[in-house]
Amino acid sequence: AVDKLGMETVLKLLKHLNEKGQLNERQINILGYKLLNNGRTDDAIDVFKLNVAAFPNSANTYDSLGEAYMKAGMKEPAIQNYKKSLELNPDNSNAVAMLKRLND
Repeated sequence: AVDKLGMETVLKLLKHLNEKGQLNERQINILGYKLLNNGRTDDAIDVFKLNVAAFPNSANTYDSLGEAYMKAGMKEPAIQNYKKSLELNPDNSNAVAMLKRLND
C-alpha cells in the first residue's frame, strides 16, 4: 500500500488521522517495522517520529524510533530515544541492552 500511495501521501494521511484522534499506535509501529525490514530506514524513521508525536507517553514508540536510528547508524538520536523509552518504562530490557551496545 505504501509503494502505491507514496510515502509523502501516507504521512499526510497518518497526520490527518492523528488530528482526528484515530491513529492506532500498534498499527503505525507495524508499518514502521515493515519499512525498516524492507530497507526503507528513512521512511521508517519518519513513521516512528509520527508515532512518538502521537503517543509521547509510550515507551514503545521511543524504543522503535531508537532502533531505526540505530539501524541508520545515527548513534546519538538512538541513545536519546532509548533513554526516553527507559524513562517511561524502567523495565524495558531491550532499551537497556541497546544502550549498552551503543555505549560499547
